[in-house]
Amino acid sequence: MTLRLVSLTWDSQGPARLAAFWAEALEWRIAPHTPERLTVTPTDATDFAFTFAASDEGKVGANRIHLDLSTQSLDDQHETAARLVSLGASRVDIGQGPDARHIVLADPDGNAFCVLEPGNKFVTSASRVGSLTCDGTRAVGCFWSQALASPLVWEHNQETAIRIPDGAQQFVTWGGPPVPAKRGKNRLHLDVAPRPGGDREAEVESLLSLGASLIDIGQRDAEWTVMADPDGNEFCVYRSA
Repeated sequence: MTLRLVSLTWDSQGPARLAAFWAEALEWRIAPHTPERLTVTPTDATDFAFTFAASDEGKVGANRIHLDLSTQSLDDQHETAARLVSLGASRVDIGQGPDARHIVLADPDGNAFCVLEPGNKFVTSASRVGSLTCDGTRAVGCFWSQALASPLVWEHNQETAIRIPDGAQQFVTWGGPPVPAKRGKNRLHLDVAPRPGGDREAEVESLLSLGASLIDIGQRDAEWTVMADPDGNEFCVYRSA
């Protein structure tokens, strides 16, 4: 496999507002865009972008992917949370309990994310985006380990984690069962593409052999291939840049 993660894509009824929030939150840049699709590019060591796509569908239920943001100290954690609230985030209770060391916030679209305490071993310190944290089975963790050529760095009680081999080397983790039932298309999904010299059609065939499936979400003549991983999570395969 020669695939790499190129983007985390967010569906939104207000993509411009959401892109502006995350650009300010992470101090990243908004690239040239259309009103229907905006890309926020990293200014740190992160090797993938955020893409915000217009959608008529509102958020329903909890997302299967959320961000864990890294911090350098307890002061940094609380100052970061306060700054994000000033930008439009809100504090939310998702059952974390009063003793939780992490701070749970939601962005202006209601997407929950965490500002973690310093020293968490499953986040990178090379970027504020420390980890992509997912609901998912061991099977889907193993699938993405093979798809992104990223060995498992954690496997215990059906929990799995990989570390992206590029850039800031963010972690991607899956919490194991029970996995909440899907309620329509995921609001956040991964976009991947072959590395230079790779062939998208060959990569799609390899993904199918690993347990992915081709799906139709109304993409019509899109320039990307839409697939689902073994847990039914949508993702897109683009051509090599």
